[in-house]
Amino acid sequence: MPDHKMMTQDLLEAGGELLLAPEWLMLPTGAATGMGVVVRERRFAQVAPIAELVAAHPHLTVIDLPRRLLMPGLIDTHTHLTQSFGKSLAFGEPSEIFKRIWVPMEGVLDADAAYLASKLAAFESLRGGFTTVVDAGTRSEAGLDGVANAARDVGIRCVLGMICNDAGNTDGEAGALRILAAAEGFLSRLEHDPLVHPSLAISIPEAATDRMLHDVARLTQEAGRCFQTHVNEHLAAIERSLVARGLRPLELLHAVGALNESGLLAHATMLTARELGLLRDSGAAVAYNPVASQWKGNAVLDALLLKTLGVRFGLGTDGTRADGLRLMDAAEATQRIAHGLSNGDSSCGGGGVWVDHATHLGARAAGLGAVTGRIEAGLAADFLLLDLDVPEFVPSWDLTWELVRFANRDQIEAVFVDGKLRLWRGWPVDWDARALMAEVAQVAKRDVARAPIHRVHPTADGHRAANA
Repeated sequence: MPDHKMMTQDLLEAGGELLLAPEWLMLPTGAATGMGVVVRERRFAQVAPIAELVAAHPHLTVIDLPRRLLMPGLIDTHTHLTQSFGKSLAFGEPSEIFKRIWVPMEGVLDADAAYLASKLAAFESLRGGFTTVVDAGTRSEAGLDGVANAARDVGIRCVLGMICNDAGNTDGEAGALRILAAAEGFLSRLEHDPLVHPSLAISIPEAATDRMLHDVARLTQEAGRCFQTHVNEHLAAIERSLVARGLRPLELLHAVGALNESGLLAHATMLTARELGLLRDSGAAVAYNPVASQWKGNAVLDALLLKTLGVRFGLGTDGTRADGLRLMDAAEATQRIAHGLSNGDSSCGGGGVWVDHATHLGARAAGLGAVTGRIEAGLAADFLLLDLDVPEFVPSWDLTWELVRFANRDQIEAVFVDGKLRLWRGWPVDWDARALMAEVAQVAKRDVARAPIHRVHPTADGHRAANA
């Protein structure tokens, strides 16, 4: 007998116009049965009951997908693609590892290494169910084009930040104007790119002058793009801002006119009541990074409080672990441990809140709500097929919540971005990922060895030996 899964792969890979009939379809209202989609010219052309689609499109072969869930691709609203060479180097480290690990490591990346690091990270993200990633910018001076090219070659949607820090500018007005001109050119150059969406970034507010913060936020607001920055990730950063500027980071953004609806603020933990009010009134969005809080942060954002206040937010990995299903689990678990236990909240919003903010509400936070994040006619066909014919989903009583707590990356059978099959059972269909991995292993070994990295914590084996 023919292999049904292989036949399905052949039909999906053929592209063109597709009529997909999954057993379940994840909509913003929840999982629905009896519904299908037509994909045409990179978009969802129609979403309707399967019988209606079959009648309307008699020329199309129905691709039957029993025991499969078709759901929107997940959105990573905060990551660092060029940090993939470091990965576990940051394990066990105290806060502000960017100073000791990321700045030194990214600083030695040439254009080729930045491309390889980004391609590896983008591939991992697709494997983890992310069809869109928001990259906060690279510190590799040669790396920005490499990140964009890697995203295109892997086939992932990427909101790409260009860093506009000017705290080290020694050329005065001329230097500031050069940065702003480059920023405008970057926004213009990628304005119509189908996969790479331009964004501007300042690493942390203290890395820029008041004027640069204001002007960069204005440029992104006028262009309808995101302004990315890290806010209140670590206590040390808050205290430095108070000493240097007399204001906490989010207060500083507000004071200089850089807090507006274009803002996408990473972390945003340890917010005061005043800061919560400023954030709510500004229209800015937040990237909630629960794994980063678990592994290296000083606090956990109260995401459900943001939801109550009407603040847009998405889920972000911060480059820690490119697994969207485990990210949803971490978001719920971290919220419950940090906030729900103390006030008796046993559900912490229910499973649906985390699926929503990992998909359509995450896309809205990233400025792509009109592009992706939902299974809806007219939007980009960015979606996943999950195999639910596994013991973890039998019996199934609450599919949405089960996705948050039970689903695993190995259930992701297919990943589509922009209407094209990118991965099948975890591997690319049109390029050699194992060759990439072999090349990365060599280049990463070279670059990590020559970077002036300073690790405080030993490896796990070293820690075990020291404490035996």
